[in-house]
Amino acid sequence: MLIAQGLSFQYPSRKLFTQQSWRIPSGVTWVKGGEGCGKTTLLRLLAGALPVDAGELHINGVSLAAQPVAYRQQVFWADQKSEAFDQLTATAYFASLAGLYPGLDNALWLELTQGLGLTPHLHKPLYMLSTGSKRKVWLSAALASGAAVTLLDEPFAALDLASVRFVLALLFGAASHPTRAWLLADYVAPAGIPLVMVLDLGD
Repeated sequence: MLIAQGLSFQYPSRKLFTQQSWRIPSGVTWVKGGEGCGKTTLLRLLAGALPVDAGELHINGVSLAAQPVAYRQQVFWADQKSEAFDQLTATAYFASLAGLYPGLDNALWLELTQGLGLTPHLHKPLYMLSTGSKRKVWLSAALASGAAVTLLDEPFAALDLASVRFVLALLFGAASHPTRAWLLADYVAPAGIPLVMVLDLGD
C-alpha cells in the first residue's frame, strides 16, 4: 500500500535516513526506536508534511511528488504539538476534514468519541482540553478518516486506562483490515496487536 523508495533525509546537525526503502502492507506496522531516532520525523515525511531530501513515496500507486493532493487524501497525520486548530471545537475540527478525506465517517466518529469519553468536550475549543483529551480528538479523527494510511505518533501517551484499552481493541480489529495500513510510532509495541511489519529505527 505504502511504498518508500530511496528515502533520504537529514537535519543540519544529523543524518537520519539514507536511501531507505520499505513496502508497507495493510494492517498494523510498529515503528520502533529510542529517543531522537527519527520516529516522528519519519511519520511527517510519509505524510508529506516534511519534504524528503531524496526518494519517492507512493500510496496505492499515487505519487506524492506527482500528485500531492491525491496522495495526502490517502494519508492521515495530525501534528499533536500544533496549535493551528486550537480555536476550533472538536466538532468543528472534525468537520474541517471533510474536504480532505472522502471516506470520512461521521457516525463512526460519534461512536469513537463516546467510547473515548469525549462527548462532554465536543463543543469546547481545543485549547481548553487537556493533553489527553486533545489526543483523543486526533485519535477519533484518525480512526474515522477512512484514510488508506493512518500515522499515529505515541497514540497511548496521556490516555487513561479505559481509553488505552478502547484504542487497543480498535487496533486489534484494524490488524486484519484488507485495505488500510496503520503505522504506530512508539517506544514499545502495542500490547496484544498482531503486527504485519516492524520498522526498527534503532536506539
